[in-house]
Amino acid sequence: MEQKRWDPLIRRWGGYGLALGLRRLLGTLDVRVTHYDRSVDPSLPEFRGLGIYVFWHEYITFPIACWGNYDIAMLVSQHRDADWLIHAAEALRFRVVRGSSTRGGSQAIRELKRISKEASLTITPDGPQGPRRQLAMGPIYLASRLGLPIIPVGFGYDRPWRFNTWDAFAVPRPFSRARGIMGDRVFIAPRLGRDALETARLDVERRLNRLTVEAETWAAAGDRREGELGFSRRRRRSDVNHSTPPPLSLAYSQRKAKQSDQTDAA
Repeated sequence: MEQKRWDPLIRRWGGYGLALGLRRLLGTLDVRVTHYDRSVDPSLPEFRGLGIYVFWHEYITFPIACWGNYDIAMLVSQHRDADWLIHAAEALRFRVVRGSSTRGGSQAIRELKRISKEASLTITPDGPQGPRRQLAMGPIYLASRLGLPIIPVGFGYDRPWRFNTWDAFAVPRPFSRARGIMGDRVFIAPRLGRDALETARLDVERRLNRLTVEAETWAAAGDRREGELGFSRRRRRSDVNHSTPPPLSLAYSQRKAKQSDQTDAA
């Protein structure tokens, strides 16, 4: 009985500790990103429109560590083991919606529909229990109902530590490379039948797997790419002018040389 009373407090403070650890770890990483379409990145002047950003569950530490300064909504499992992750996400200023395809799914989808009117969504489409890197139907159905495009995002770490979990959960090594690749928008037509939804699901799954392998290969190689942008923790949400609350994003440093000099001098 005493243990149950302390469990919520332990998970809450554990989540805060996780958030601090992720921030510290991020500060040691070489984080870079490229785009197939720069207009999907709300930290850039070319950004336009909201969307549903999807990435594999094993790389969830990447967006939590990097994108906490933006108003986005993340779907997280209702299982109490996810409490640490939820408290970490909230400490890093994420909006969290609890639910999954097996627990609280309908309620979560209703909440996501409401939130999608003012912000973008982010979903790990193979969570919370897998199979690994197999896309569930939820994001496809949601995109069809809401009229929002799906934007697949591939992540990769250089020689990450892997947990013995269903998703081979990845944790980057300090002072290693982290890479992200933002894909094109995928538009899902409204009122699709079951066969058409399955065709769309397979298409998005292939795209996301291709982007993930590309990001992992890039992280391992460490080469430079045309148009790549580097992550800056100093970038504030107010540095970017948005007409709508920004969704999943990377805060990149693309300052002019004079501005950089002034910052360094300060």
